[in-house]
Amino acid sequence: SPLTPCRTLCGTTAINYPFSIDDGCGAPQYRSMLNCTGTDLFFMTTSGRYKVQSIDYNKQTMVVYDPAMSTCSILQPHHDFVMTDVESVVIPPSSDTVFALLNCSIDSPVLNRYKNLCFNFSGHSCDELYGGCNAFRVFRAFTNSSPPCCFTGYDTVKYMSMNILDCSHYTSFINVDGLKGIGPADWVYGMKLSYAVPDTGCGRCTRSGGACGYDTETGPINFILITCYILAAGSNGDIGGAQKLALRTKFHAFALVVGALIYFVIFI
Repeated sequence: SPLTPCRTLCGTTAINYPFSIDDGCGAPQYRSMLNCTGTDLFFMTTSGRYKVQSIDYNKQTMVVYDPAMSTCSILQPHHDFVMTDVESVVIPPSSDTVFALLNCSIDSPVLNRYKNLCFNFSGHSCDELYGGCNAFRVFRAFTNSSPPCCFTGYDTVKYMSMNILDCSHYTSFINVDGLKGIGPADWVYGMKLSYAVPDTGCGRCTRSGGACGYDTETGPINFILITCYILAAGSNGDIGGAQKLALRTKFHAFALVVGALIYFVIFI
């Protein structure tokens, strides 16, 4: 069947390997993670659509924003952030993304058995969040005291839902190393995801004007051979005139690593 060209833009956001917004383009383990709607790019998970704010291909990070997440200026209904096991392995939130669990019960596991999951965040406190954010002041409106909260990492919300955590809301913010002495009204709310680029020789492909992709009918990731699609000169945009140059690097090693990590997450 005719080859489909790989789009390289969604609005003003560049779409480069390993990502894609067209099936069969990019790296297969990132398949269907991104969706382009009009000029807006979204990161897709089982818990919703998260608007992509930016992608830094040099630092290999993606900043996304959860439209259903509470922030300093708006209080949203109860919500969980959920990623699949594969997403958690190949593009997890980075270490400089902090989750704040808000309005927690005194019986919350992160305040008792798992209190070691909470950590000090650049000298900031629960009182500062509840007092410095218009949206969070409601939590202490009736008692004139601040309910417990917890600054924690992604692994906490990965393994425990908000119901299990016994906290009514959450928020998250990025670039936390530079937030010392800065009030919560000026924090950057969202999540920074960190990814790795599989070594498949795609640099050579893109430098030659091509785009890396794969056969969607092939099957499991470890049997997929990455292909370089280059539009043949003089084809006048005829996709049927595209050349297919198979790159010899397969995904055996990467798939084994991903499989091992997923096995560890589920069974260990």
